Amino acid sequence: MLDFSGLPRYGSVRPKHVASAIDQLLGENRALIARLTAKATVASWKEFADPLENANERLWRAWGVVAHLHAVEDSATIRGAYNANLPKITRYRTELAQNLQLYEKFKALRASMGFEELSQAQRKIVENDLRDYRLGGAELEPPSKRRFGEIQEELAALEAKFSENLLDATKAFSALIAYRRELLGVPEDVLEAAKEAALQDGQEGWKLTLHAPSYGPLMQYAENRDLREKLYRAHVTRASEFGNPALDNTPIIARELRLRKEKAQLLGYKTFAELSLVPKMAESPAAALDFLDDLAARALPHARKDYAEMEEFARAELGIQELQVWDIAFASERLRAKRYAFSDQEVKRYFPEPQVLEGMFRLVESLYGIRILPDTAETWHPAVRFFRITDPNEGLIGQFYVDLYSRETKRGGAWMDEAITRQRIPGGLRTPVAHLICNFPAPVGNKPALYTHDEVMTLFHEFGHGLHHLLSRVDDLGVSGIRGVEWDAVELPSQFMENFCWEWGVLTRLTAHVETGEVLPRSL
Repeated sequence: MLDFSGLPRYGSVRPKHVASAIDQLLGENRALIARLTAKATVASWKEFADPLENANERLWRAWGVVAHLHAVEDSATIRGAYNANLPKITRYRTELAQNLQLYEKFKALRASMGFEELSQAQRKIVENDLRDYRLGGAELEPPSKRRFGEIQEELAALEAKFSENLLDATKAFSALIAYRRELLGVPEDVLEAAKEAALQDGQEGWKLTLHAPSYGPLMQYAENRDLREKLYRAHVTRASEFGNPALDNTPIIARELRLRKEKAQLLGYKTFAELSLVPKMAESPAAALDFLDDLAARALPHARKDYAEMEEFARAELGIQELQVWDIAFASERLRAKRYAFSDQEVKRYFPEPQVLEGMFRLVESLYGIRILPDTAETWHPAVRFFRITDPNEGLIGQFYVDLYSRETKRGGAWMDEAITRQRIPGGLRTPVAHLICNFPAPVGNKPALYTHDEVMTLFHEFGHGLHHLLSRVDDLGVSGIRGVEWDAVELPSQFMENFCWEWGVLTRLTAHVETGEVLPRSL
């Protein structure tokens, strides 16, 4: 964990390493802060801001390894190490944000003649740091600072517990189906995966779960309405008062809301929404709500029309007299199949994973004049792959991990996260490294994984975030890659990449029928 010379050592990190590494880095950082806040230290970029940023980067990188493993390969031991050290990290973040001497040094740097001589990126970092000191409670009176720190620590613990409860509740549910007739309409690849899951448990039949590759297709295709209802109720009541009390997130949500409001009011804001928007593009909660209200007003008439058509179709064609929430995906898919003579299952046979990845990489290469090639690195799971990005003039410019498949030990959803951020360092350039994480169905047997068009869009979306991080040309940590970007603006590159999934020229690169190799017909 303390080796920062290259890539993270995911295959070598053990939970027992965490506490000693974090304690050492915290001790080093606190000693550095004591030196930096001394009167003898000049409030300049070189003597003050840059050393502080570099020291914090080492700590964030080390802790990032632990947080990443907690999210993608959770276990009792890694969870224990994460939760044992989370309060230390949270306390340090609060100390850092509330250190009045550091805040004064940054203000002195901002007011100095040397500030205008800094690069645009460095000036932006200083401005952002000043804002973050204010939002971190640096200007509060001592009693309020103490309370703010208590809130921060409790919120961090609650947020971790919330995620763990949701993962544990998702893992806790499964349904073993003994008879094939109960699974009419379910696609063959989903059935094969369910049968394999049952066999891994030493059972006969089909094991259904609440993980996305199982739950999604079952809600969309299973003709068994009682089964859809059972799965839906289990899914929407995960980690709630309707399940295991030990995993109930209801009191956690209520407590978080109260703490967030108290935190905002300590800083002089009426609501947490106001505080949350300070570092974002949206000007105010009212502006955000006005946008959403306008969008709803435009979309609602069309949504009501579509829903009425689906209700009529369900009554006439499916024998469902009163449409329930567990019927929506099923009825919608049946209506689409009848109206347009195609289904997601037909389309996904044209999107085998190897072709999708190859097509996406070649597209990006043509857009940016780069090359994406397989590479090797220590990983956290055998299914994880690793790639490098090269430029004909610059050589290596970035690397990334791809972890596509759903696992019981993995947090739900899809995301991109940074492992290393681009930075100019003495003697050269530290190139960026990213994680690209999804929860797609894994291959079954010797067949490739097949993706729906929605899943392809998700992959493009997350790779858009990855490219934002990996193709950055900014050499200063605080604003390199996705850092320092407003959280509502950071979605632009990802949305940009999604749009390519609708371009015919791109679709011909992404598709090859799993059996015939044909590209997606334009009629689909």
